[in-house]
Amino acid sequence: MTTAVRNERLKQRFQKWDVNNNGYIERSDYEAEAQRIIKAFGEAPSSPKARALLDAYLGMYDQMARKVGARQGVTEDQFIQYVSSQMFEQGDAGFNRVLRPTITAIVNLCDTDGDGKVSPAEFKRWLGAVGVPPTEADSSFRKLDKDNDGHLSVEELTQAVRDFHAGTSDVNLLGGR
Repeated sequence: MTTAVRNERLKQRFQKWDVNNNGYIERSDYEAEAQRIIKAFGEAPSSPKARALLDAYLGMYDQMARKVGARQGVTEDQFIQYVSSQMFEQGDAGFNRVLRPTITAIVNLCDTDGDGKVSPAEFKRWLGAVGVPPTEADSSFRKLDKDNDGHLSVEELTQAVRDFHAGTSDVNLLGGR
């Protein structure tokens, strides 16, 4: 797909995180998404899994804010430029460096049965926390489970997030606002 599709997906991601519509994504926006996921899984905010998820989200924001020189928040243009330069222009290594720690923390939190993978029910709870309707979560899971083992690994989810934001997959991972 084209850079235009990728940029449109990044604009959608930006708008989703800019909850108060002030034209910036702020550290509190990343924290709020992490807290929604933590709450969806009934995890105590002080648990190691919850802390790891929150730390991953905030670390991802802090890294971006430093890189773009954000003072009051990250603008849409800064966000798109950062993601493009740090995650797409640097290929898998860049994407893995920036986003894989957060995806790993999500999987660790979502993995309620301790098997190291995300089941369909766990996936539905995660996507529900970020606003994806349950029916879409079910169909998305089936599309993303490339090896048809009934679970999603960190690798499968990392590839899915990469493909969605690159514009090469239409599996909805954003949900509504």
